[in-house]
Amino acid sequence: MEHHFIPRIKMRKFDINEDPHRRYNPLINEWVLVSPHRSKRPWQGQNEVLPSDSLPEYDSTCYLCPGNVRVNGELNPAYENSFVFENDFAALKQEEIAFEDRKEETFFKAQPERGISRVVCFSPKHNLTLPQMEVASIEDVIATWQREYTDLGKIDYINHVQIFENKGSVMGCSNPHPHGQIWAQSSLPTEGEKTQNNLKTYFDKHNTNLLLDYLQQELKAKERIVIENEYFVALVPFWAIWPYETMIISKRHIEKITDFTPEEVTAFATILKELTIRYDNLFETSFPYSSGIHQAPTDGKSHPEWQFHMHFYPPLLRSATVKKFMVGYEMMGESQRDITPEKSAEILRSQSGIHYKDKK
Repeated sequence: MEHHFIPRIKMRKFDINEDPHRRYNPLINEWVLVSPHRSKRPWQGQNEVLPSDSLPEYDSTCYLCPGNVRVNGELNPAYENSFVFENDFAALKQEEIAFEDRKEETFFKAQPERGISRVVCFSPKHNLTLPQMEVASIEDVIATWQREYTDLGKIDYINHVQIFENKGSVMGCSNPHPHGQIWAQSSLPTEGEKTQNNLKTYFDKHNTNLLLDYLQQELKAKERIVIENEYFVALVPFWAIWPYETMIISKRHIEKITDFTPEEVTAFATILKELTIRYDNLFETSFPYSSGIHQAPTDGKSHPEWQFHMHFYPPLLRSATVKKFMVGYEMMGESQRDITPEKSAEILRSQSGIHYKDKK
């Protein structure tokens, strides 16, 4: 019997910077598809219309400016630092509702959700975003976040306090006056619950903190670090989904924002300013993003598995007018990105620490 020799084709070695691959996110137990070769494709899609980058210091028509009347008829005080008020269009209500849980229900499960929604104006100035604020003013915002986390967390039915900011109209922000929001609720929301479960599973298995262990590996690798100071690190996560997604992680084991020392408050304010300056400088625009703090629940229990961190999810992809869309495969399959997190970190690192408006 005649045997034919079939030569083995030598396979090319995997190149993480060129070849399609999946990366695992241990925080939420999900994967992201990375397609580095696609970052070279030409763009003929939608371009966003840029809002005016020039805003007045005070706008008489703005519901958030000091001394103005809000939509509900209430008058804002002549505030000089940060200012907090109950959201006039709250997503959650404080009222307790009688409810009978139908445990046998399979497909039509529903349960009432109690909560409180507040707005935090960062500054009285209509045109002053975080990257252009003084560090001391950002420290005041952090003090406000600490106070709200404490006060809301003390309420018996509040088990989760979510501090976040939507910046820019492309992120659905309805008012350009720099502000964030706080939603406090009785349940742990989906993203918080996924994070909680994975942090707890890791802690129970290793008796160490997942994010602290991860941070140590990132500090060794140095590939995805954007900014580092004595107390905090801003990096592009290995598993990042958005093109210029970042995460700020505390170096010390800190479960929640109220655990900060005075030095850590200043360091956190500084890294917030430095990171958002780099964002603005990237495309010389007021860089849009959704950001949020993830920290221990306010359920009265000990949470050594938690590590304070803050996520930034910016949509811009190639320029100030081209954003990434989460559609098609991302909706039906899993999250996908083109530019690698390593390249994104390199680009962000290379940005000046001086705001582009201060150079002109």
